[in-house]
Amino acid sequence: MQHDDAFETWAAKVVARRWPRACVDKISALRGDLSTRRFWRVSIAQQKPNIAPRGESGAPATAILVDLGPDDFPRYVHALNLVPRRRADPPWIDVHRALESIGAPVPALYDADLARRALMVEDVGELSLLDAVRRPGADAADLFRLAASELIRLHVDGTGQIDRRCVAREIAYSGRLFEWELKEFAEVGLAAVAPGAGYSRIAPELTRMAARLDRFPRVFSHRDYHGHNLFIQDGPRIRIIDFQDALMAPAAQDLAVLLTTRDTDEFVTPKIEQRILDFYCAGLARRGIAATLAPAEFIGSYRLCVLQHALKMIGRFEMFERGGKRGYRPYIPHALAQARRMLAQMGADFPELCAALGA
Repeated sequence: MQHDDAFETWAAKVVARRWPRACVDKISALRGDLSTRRFWRVSIAQQKPNIAPRGESGAPATAILVDLGPDDFPRYVHALNLVPRRRADPPWIDVHRALESIGAPVPALYDADLARRALMVEDVGELSLLDAVRRPGADAADLFRLAASELIRLHVDGTGQIDRRCVAREIAYSGRLFEWELKEFAEVGLAAVAPGAGYSRIAPELTRMAARLDRFPRVFSHRDYHGHNLFIQDGPRIRIIDFQDALMAPAAQDLAVLLTTRDTDEFVTPKIEQRILDFYCAGLARRGIAATLAPAEFIGSYRLCVLQHALKMIGRFEMFERGGKRGYRPYIPHALAQARRMLAQMGADFPELCAALGA
């Protein structure tokens, strides 16, 4: 990983080259995600704001400088050997190219230096979907419908049009991956929410859950489509970030992440949840997409995805805390509540898990 000065020097050169009448004013570090990527907000000053070179529209007020870090893929890709061959472009650039090709509202890529593993991209602002929902007078259903509209684009156009050479096409959210993710729940999450519960009793049910998820048809999926990775701009308009881990997954997986991640249960009520699911299914029909699953099967796939995601995140949040990444343990009760809610509707399929979690 290069020193910050090297990235800042590169950023200054990018701004000078792309917008000749602009220069870097200030570079401020941003809080990153849980990967090794790093981010800075670059404030750009117009040297002659009223005179732009012919053919250019002038520089934006800000841009985002990205250090892609040393590794292109999350742990599960290496652990399960899901991308065996070396690829020319980092996944961020590969998936960005694919999403741009279908008109998805991803940030513009201003410049890239693959040797330096640096990107300069459009700044989509600071108002995340979750922050927007929490504003006084906000309509949660309307904002989540907006997010679901873009999800339909990803699932329909992404599945049908994105080049099969895109890295996302090579990685399937298979039963093998679902089960691998549940190991963190088994190893650390179960003891955190159900002290004394025996893993051996629930292990066959976790294996069965992953096998059932493996049978659903897959679509082009963002994988981490939640309110911290979606931003609201005037319009309102959704902008999508953090898409580099895209893969092929059951359609309900993105919906489960969107509607139940972290503390969304504070404003996504079961009634709003059902409205968004109905809106999504109606949107597929409006696009002329024949349902690959009957309505009851689709709801069943959604419940399984919510349950698996909740269990996975219980383990992950606990693992983060034990690893020194603070602030995630308060989300565990929300994830546990989602798991119990799903088990209450399909407890006969998972009796040992119901008993362990008090569902």
